Amino acid sequence: MEPIWAVGLMTGTVLDGNIDVALLKTDGETVDTFGAYTLAPYPPEIRSLLEETLQQARAWNFEGPEPAIFSEAEEALTRAQSQAVKDLVTSAGLTMADIGIVGFHGQSVLHRAPTRERIGATRQLGDGELMASILGTKVAYDFRTADVRAGGQGAPLAAAYHAALLRGLDTSGDTAVLNLGGVANITWWDGKDLVIAFDTGPANAPLNDFMKMRGLGEMDRDGTLGASGKVDEERLTRLLEHPYLTAPYPKSLDRFDFTATMADGLDDATGAATLSAFTASAVGKALDLLPHRPKRLIVSGGGRRNPTIMAMLENRAGVTAVSADQYGWRGDAVEAECFAFLAVRVLRGLPISFPTTTGAPRPLQGGRLGG
Repeated sequence: MEPIWAVGLMTGTVLDGNIDVALLKTDGETVDTFGAYTLAPYPPEIRSLLEETLQQARAWNFEGPEPAIFSEAEEALTRAQSQAVKDLVTSAGLTMADIGIVGFHGQSVLHRAPTRERIGATRQLGDGELMASILGTKVAYDFRTADVRAGGQGAPLAAAYHAALLRGLDTSGDTAVLNLGGVANITWWDGKDLVIAFDTGPANAPLNDFMKMRGLGEMDRDGTLGASGKVDEERLTRLLEHPYLTAPYPKSLDRFDFTATMADGLDDATGAATLSAFTASAVGKALDLLPHRPKRLIVSGGGRRNPTIMAMLENRAGVTAVSADQYGWRGDAVEAECFAFLAVRVLRGLPISFPTTTGAPRPLQGGRLGG
C-alpha cells in the first residue's frame, strides 16, 4: 500500500486541557512523513465537563447503566476534536479530501485490567460515526474494546508505532521507548521480531493531582517543587512493595490505580519529591522484568519536561533517559501520531495488539471504522 495522510487524535487521562492532533503519512508499517502537529485547547467548559465525567465514571465503575453525563461529554468532545482536525488540516495547506483516515482515540474515562476471574473492561468516549459525518472522511475509533473482549489488557496500544520508530534508530535491544503521560508505559523491541510493552506504573497523574489538591497549580512545572524536597525513603520503600510492580507482563493500569494519597501526610516539597521518585523507581522495576535490560530510554509525553523525574530515571532506575525530541521525534506528538499510524493499520486490516503487548490471545485486529 502507498503511504497515505492520516490524522491522529489523543487526549490523555491527565486532562491537561488540550487535544493532541498530528498528521502522519504512513502505510501502517513504516513512517513516510511527519506532518503538522498542534495542541488544540479545549474550551474551559468542556474541560470542566470531562473532569466531572471522570469523577462520575469512577463512581459508576462498570456497575449498572452508564452515567447520563457520558453522552453529553461524548458529543461535546467529538465536536471539539472534529474542529481541531479541520483546523490542523487547513493550517497544513491540505483539505479533508487529502486525508485517508482519522484515528480518533477518544477520552478514556475508566479502564479495568483483566484478572484470572474476569475479563477486563474499558470505556473511551468518542462518537466515530458523528466525527466521520462532520469531517466527510473515514474515522477509526474504539481501538481498545476488541482486545479487552478477547481477554487482553486493552493497553498499551502504542507498541506497534514505538517499534516502527525504533527500527530506524537502534536494532540492538539496548533502547526502549518510555511514555510518561498520566500513566507510564514502556515498549521494548529485541531488534528482530519480539516487541514487549506494558504499563510500568503512574507517571504524571498522581503528581498533578497532588499539586491541584494542595493549591499549587496544575503540575510541578519544571520539576521545581520535587527538586526542592527530600524523598521520604521509608515511604518510598513501602510504596515500591506494591504487587503490581513485580507482576509479570502483560499488564495495564487505570489512571486512578495509583493516586496522590501516596503522599498523604507529607509536606508539599517532600510529597512532590516522593511521588516523582516513585514514578522513576517503578520504571526501574519494569526494566528488571524485560528479557534484556535496556541501557537507554527515549522518553515521550509530558513527563519528559520534568527534569526531576528525568534525573531520577538515571539515578533510581539505573538507565540513561533522553527526551524523544533529541532524536528528531516530537515528544508531545508521539501518542497522537500513534493513533494516526494505528488508524491506517485498522484500514488495512492489520493487527494492532499482540500477545506480548496487551496479552491478546493472538495478533488481533481492532478498532471500528466509521464513514
